[in-house]
Amino acid sequence: MERKRNRLFPFFFVLILLQHVELVHGGNDMNLLKPKTLEMFVDELPNMPKLQAYRFEGGKPVAGNLTIGMYDTTWKFHRDLPSTRVFAYGTSKETATVPGPTIEAIQGVPTYITWTNHLPPRHFLPWDPTITTAKSNAGIPTVVHLHGGIQPPSSDGSSMAWFTNGFSVTGPYFRSPVYFYPNFQPPGNLWYHDHAMGLTRINILAGLLGTYRVSSPDEMRLGLPSGSHFDRELVLFDREFLNNGSLYMNKTGCNPSIHPQWQPEYFGTAIIVNGKAWPYQSVSRRRYRFRILNASNARFFRLYFSNGMKFTHVSSDSVYLSKPVRNKKFLLAPSEMADIIVDFSESASESVILLNDAPFPYPSGDPTDEINGKVMKFVIKRSKEVDLSRVPNKLLPSPKPNLDEVAKTRYITMYEYESETGDPTHLYLNGKSFMDPVTEMPKEGTDEIWYVINLTDDNHPLHVHLGLFTVLEQRKIKKVEGFKKCMMKKNNAIDCQLMDHIDKKESRGIVRHERGWKNVFKVSPGFVTKILVRFGPLMTKEKFPFDPTEEPGYVYHCHILDHEDNEMMRPFKIVR
Repeated sequence: MERKRNRLFPFFFVLILLQHVELVHGGNDMNLLKPKTLEMFVDELPNMPKLQAYRFEGGKPVAGNLTIGMYDTTWKFHRDLPSTRVFAYGTSKETATVPGPTIEAIQGVPTYITWTNHLPPRHFLPWDPTITTAKSNAGIPTVVHLHGGIQPPSSDGSSMAWFTNGFSVTGPYFRSPVYFYPNFQPPGNLWYHDHAMGLTRINILAGLLGTYRVSSPDEMRLGLPSGSHFDRELVLFDREFLNNGSLYMNKTGCNPSIHPQWQPEYFGTAIIVNGKAWPYQSVSRRRYRFRILNASNARFFRLYFSNGMKFTHVSSDSVYLSKPVRNKKFLLAPSEMADIIVDFSESASESVILLNDAPFPYPSGDPTDEINGKVMKFVIKRSKEVDLSRVPNKLLPSPKPNLDEVAKTRYITMYEYESETGDPTHLYLNGKSFMDPVTEMPKEGTDEIWYVINLTDDNHPLHVHLGLFTVLEQRKIKKVEGFKKCMMKKNNAIDCQLMDHIDKKESRGIVRHERGWKNVFKVSPGFVTKILVRFGPLMTKEKFPFDPTEEPGYVYHCHILDHEDNEMMRPFKIVR
């Protein structure tokens, strides 16, 4: 494994790249907006537009067809901030929003979406050509992944299935502009976003993200808050701006002689919810449902209310919990989703602020402050409202993991490599780059045990495409430096005697609201996280309603976008 990549790039070439980034993307640290100059809680929380992903024939829902484009447009993030250039999803340039429209689907009713790219020839944010990336001389590569979706490989948004404006240039795994979403999974919350190789972090930063719901008649009997006023998406992310309203991304890498632009994490000071910086929402004294997505590049959110009110969790990521769970604070990693009920009739005050105290990078980074520690404000009406909603004692059932039916055990190790200066250069899973041959080939319909070994200093949100998983335990690694030294040399958990290094006494419990089936989990540094991954339908022993063995297969990766873009992603293929 090469760690001194600077020998591959002559100094004059690096200078040319830096000059290119400066000329094309501009930006000056001296022009950075001071977020404290923006007054908080002056913009009302937007309710993102909805797109129905089905139609009716004879009174019954049938497969729907949508065309959604990616547009170069502007967006107003704050009342006092000039309009910002963004890339946005929408059915037209005039209706494109950040985040994009919420797509509403029905369980078991397929959806066909034609994704179109209307973006300009060049990006307005800096990109780094020295990392493995989609390259095109004729436009900006994009591809859409439906996160949490159970869909065929050709519709999964493979990072190498990218396409440019008008499909003038396509990646090696591009098949069709029409994506097929069976909506085969249980009802729950998903989201869609760009997934182009090496460009995911800047395309999402530019605005290419949106939410997706799969609903079912089974949910109606639960009696949870419903309707557009009382059932809302909250899409959280952080951004940095220049004084002229432009999005800002550092154009100089932490190792510029190796990667001229790549930084290990992007953090913005302004906290955005549904496209507005620190918005407010007026609410009644009743229950509300909030489907919260952390769409940040790297920022974790540890959320709590300023007055100590509680959250009631009803699902985690894309699957309902079997029972509701109440708590006062919870941690949400990038790409993770929390589905909560908040009863504002429990508030003794007439307003409450949603706060965040997660260090960045998580878990050992800088503390939050008065700016990035605030998320949004709820203004609560004085009079109590009639509320017919409820939170039942039982939600929707899902199967429990069966360890007796495990087909295979795998070891997945997370590595970070550094330059001579001690700064990160790249991150690998199992010591391999994304372009190395496939090493994981699960059999359709089976369960596998994965021991995920985190030998880095960061918490990495692991995301597995297609497969849902449940977390069984997290245990600390004893004598971690010695084990890490062996792994860096042999890259073999068995040869390095992993089981002897797992601390049987020190474990980290799985919080109650994350004990169901998930598609993202926070892998703690210096710990081994044991998960059971299902590579088949969750609720049935039947096969998928599509061929999961087709090319290009699927991937698993860290969902810190800056890590994913720099090799912390591996392909896998389903076999029969």
